Amino acid sequence: MTSEGEALAFLEGIRAQHRMARHHVYAYVVREGGRVRYSDDGEPAKTAGLPVLEAVQHAGLSDVIVVVTRYFGGTLLGTGGLVRAYTQAAQAAIDGAVLLRMSPCVDVELRVSYADYERAAHAARLAGASVGSVDFGEDVLARFTVPADEQELVGELAALLRGSEEIVVSAPYWAALTQHD
Repeated sequence: MTSEGEALAFLEGIRAQHRMARHHVYAYVVREGGRVRYSDDGEPAKTAGLPVLEAVQHAGLSDVIVVVTRYFGGTLLGTGGLVRAYTQAAQAAIDGAVLLRMSPCVDVELRVSYADYERAAHAARLAGASVGSVDFGEDVLARFTVPADEQELVGELAALLRGSEEIVVSAPYWAALTQHD
């Protein structure tokens, strides 16, 4: 999720999926535009949305929305119980999520001989690149995705290939990379 519009569309999807629920408490943090929002959705003020937002912020997350859907079952939790319930639900959702690290990246594309491909691929892996695609034809057309701060790979590839091959580098863009703890 990279925009407030995407967050609100996700929220509407949850509301549509759980029409009979009493509350859809949410919090989101969107890096673009610095948007930070939460809603108690009918719960007493600051007993629901704020605890969800605090769980998101404590985890250091951005470009994320957490929605906690509550069906009223007849038991009144009180303000302390609501804060605990929403905090625990948000934390459980965050703990169970697959976290992605967003990073500025570039694509590096090169056409090499079969003899040079393995050396180029090895250098790319050492630089933290992931293989985007490889087309084996008369020669090898390889595309690697590289964190933008690791562009010294381009120089290494040029030296490795003795400047005999053309290397094309894309403009930087944001990409999600799986976070490894």
